[in-house]
This record gives sequence, structure tokens and C-alpha cells, in this order.
Amino acid sequence: MSKDLANQQAAINATYFSLIGNASLAVIKGLAGFFGNSYALIADAIESTTDIFSSFLVLFGIKYSSRPADENHPYGHGRAEPLITFIVVGFLITSATIIAYESILNIGTPHELPKSWTLIVLGLIIVWKEISFQLVMKKSIETNSSSLKADAWHHRSDAITSIAAFIGISIALFLGKGYESADDCAALFASGFILYNSYLIFRPALGEIMDEHLYDDLVEEIRTVSHQVKGVIDTEKCFIRKAGMKYHVDLHAIVDSNISVKEGHDISHRLKDTLREEIPQLGHVLIHIEPND
Repeated sequence: MSKDLANQQAAINATYFSLIGNASLAVIKGLAGFFGNSYALIADAIESTTDIFSSFLVLFGIKYSSRPADENHPYGHGRAEPLITFIVVGFLITSATIIAYESILNIGTPHELPKSWTLIVLGLIIVWKEISFQLVMKKSIETNSSSLKADAWHHRSDAITSIAAFIGISIALFLGKGYESADDCAALFASGFILYNSYLIFRPALGEIMDEHLYDDLVEEIRTVSHQVKGVIDTEKCFIRKAGMKYHVDLHAIVDSNISVKEGHDISHRLKDTLREEIPQLGHVLIHIEPND
């Protein structure tokens, strides 16, 4: 299996993992929140439900962005990934808004104290969501997938909202009657954290769409590999833009000004092939030959 296909399959498997986990936790949180008198847990269930839909979007984005280049898309379909990330962020903002609205309503409404056993449920959820974050984030780094990274942050935000719920329920149970709203205040705090995470996910995806330069380490690696190619004296301009799991490169290579056009052409092909072989995450590589004046 090629590196590209292996990355695609790894990203898809990570998304299926998220889907199954989010679906299971949405049910567990919803039931625990309903029977345990905890709106913070119900708020957590709402977020997990939106995570299910966003994971479906991530799955679609990964599969669509991995399609090969065609006549209408000569650079491939990689830009679908950050677009899907924007939609995922929209889901996060929507869930945060719903949680905040319901929390504010519940703060002013008398209700029973949460059940003590809900803390056990939350403790297990926190551990599981942090493990899920670490696993999916690792895959997002390995595959260079921005939408998978957004999915990973869903797990981390879910862990944080669960921690907030744990603290809120603990305060309500410890201080007793009159502090029932601590649970709802925790859910309100969690909604603010979700909004903050939404920005952290949105910003890199926007940079990807706008071709923002964020790849100094990769530029340095490209220059290092280029200097090893016979006939390349030095490199000049190097522009990189990310599309899906691939990085497209425009590179100016300096060669001896006295060689023939054919020799310069051969050097550019040799350089392109070497770069793509040594740095597998590169997609299109355009080499511009500059004379050494």
C-alpha cells in the first residue's frame, strides 16, 4: 500500500473510532444526566451528539479530499478538508450556544441536586475522552489532516466540559441545598471553553484556505534535500501551500548558467523526483530553474 493510501486509511479509521465513541457517549451521558438530575451531563450529551454529525463530515471530507486530480481539479480535491473543518466549527459553535442558553435558563429554575453516582460516570468519561484526543491527534499529525485535527479537539473539548461538569456537581453535592445551580454554572463555563476551542480549530484552517505561510521547517527540509541533488548549486524562492494531506511546492533552483536547456530540464526533473521521494507528503512540485549569475 502506498504512503498516500496508508495515510487516508489511517485517517478514516480514526474517524470511525470517533464516530463509535461519540455515539456511545452521547447515549451514556444523556441517560446519566436525565436520571442523575445533572444538566451539565445533558449539556455534555448535546455536544457528543453534535460530534457525531461533525465526525460524519470529517469522514466525508477525508474521502473526498483524497480523490486524485482531474481535468477540473488539477491540484486535487484537498481544499475540501478545511471547508469541512469550517462546518465542524459551525457545529461546535451551535452546540456551545445551545448549552449556554439552557444553562442560563436552568440557573434560575429550582431543581434537585445531582446524584452522587454521576461523578463516577464523569470520571470514566474524562479518562476516555483524553485517551481519544491523544489517539486521534497522533493520527492527524501523521496524516497532515486538518479536519482530523478538528475532530481530535472535539475529544479534548468534550473532556474539558466533563471536567467542568465534575467540578460543578462536586460543589453542588458538597455544599448541598442552595447550590444546585453550580452544575448549570459548570455547563455555562464549558460552553465558553467550546467557543474558545472553536477559534483554535478555525484559525489554522483559514490559514490553509488563504495560503498562509506556516511551514518554515518544511522549507528548510526542502532546501536541505535540494542541495544533495547533483547540478543544484542553491535554492532561492520556496513557496508552500497545503491542500488536504499534501503540500504543493514552488521552488526556484539555481544551476550553472553555462549548461544547456536540456541539462537544466534534466536537473529540474531529478530535483522534483528526489524531493517527492525523500518527503512523501509533497504533492505537486514545480521547479523553476535560475542561472547562477
